Order: sequence, then C-alpha cells, then structure tokens
Amino acid sequence: MRKNFGAKSMCYPMPVYIIGTYGADGTPNAMNAAWGGISEDTEISICISADHKTTENILLRKAFTVSMATAKYIAACDYVGIVSGSKVPDKFARAGFHASKSEFVDAPLIDELPMALECALISYEPESCRLVGRIVNVSADESVLGENGKVDVNKLQPITFDPMNNHYLVLGEKVGQAFHDGVALK
Repeated sequence: MRKNFGAKSMCYPMPVYIIGTYGADGTPNAMNAAWGGISEDTEISICISADHKTTENILLRKAFTVSMATAKYIAACDYVGIVSGSKVPDKFARAGFHASKSEFVDAPLIDELPMALECALISYEPESCRLVGRIVNVSADESVLGENGKVDVNKLQPITFDPMNNHYLVLGEKVGQAFHDGVALK
C-alpha cells in the first residue's frame, strides 16, 4: 500500500548546488539551491526566486557558476543557503569560501568545491522563478579525478538533499553499470 503526500517538491536524488556570482562591486556571493537539473545537452535550469541577491547578480553579470556541494564543506554549503547575501554581504567569506575568477564566464569558482559548471545566462522568468544557463565549461580539481581522468564520485563526495526529512546525504556507492545492465532483459 502506498501513502499519498499530495503535490510536493519531492524528488530523489535532489542535488545540492552552490550558485556563485559576483555583485556589482565584484564581491563574490554564493547561494544553496536544490531545485534544478540538466535541461538540455549544455543547459541547466534552476528554480530561484527573484528576491535573492544571487538572482540580482546573475541578471547584472549575465553569468554564474554551479558547484556541487560536498560532504567536506557541508556546514559552509548549508550556511550560504540560510543566510541572505542582501543582509550579510560578506557571507561568501564568512562561509570560509575563497574565489577564483572563471576563465569562461564573469563569475567566481569556489576554491573549496572541486567541481563546477560555468554558465552564461540564457533566460530568467521571474513569474516561474526559472533560471536557464548555457554550460560553457565544466571544471574539476585534479584531486577528485580517478585514474581514468574523469570525476570519481567517491573522491568528490557530492551531497543530495532529502526534502522529506531535511537531511543531506552523500552519494557514492556503485550499484550497476549504465547502458549495460539492462541489456540482459533484451
């Protein structure tokens, strides 16, 4: 028997993205966002309301980065989600984050978070809160690469958000091989 919860914003896994932007004065800002995902081959869509400092910065600079939140920096990643950049202008520094300017877009890479999408603004719809960015580059620190030169999820330790219990969970255990395991059922 199933239990019905009604219409809710619940999906598993729900990523934990840290959106990085620069303000008008060049101050880096970061925000925690969980409602988003890849919407086309080189496109990401994220739900972010118009009243965020991050939204203001994105509309001004036409760029942003999307870092994968990690288990190692869980407190800092949570902090940038519960504190407003409009009220605490130095929340990026208070989180313990350090910025390096992206080579590809006018937005900061967060040095502590080893994987990021570097994005140019495609569109923003304030009514639906839908932010769409073109992925210009994906960068990853060598510390999270495996022997094959690709991101090793066990080294990255990205976290997801459990919206039903308000928990952060780490990803990592391999349970199968994509585009392979289902062949047995053909």
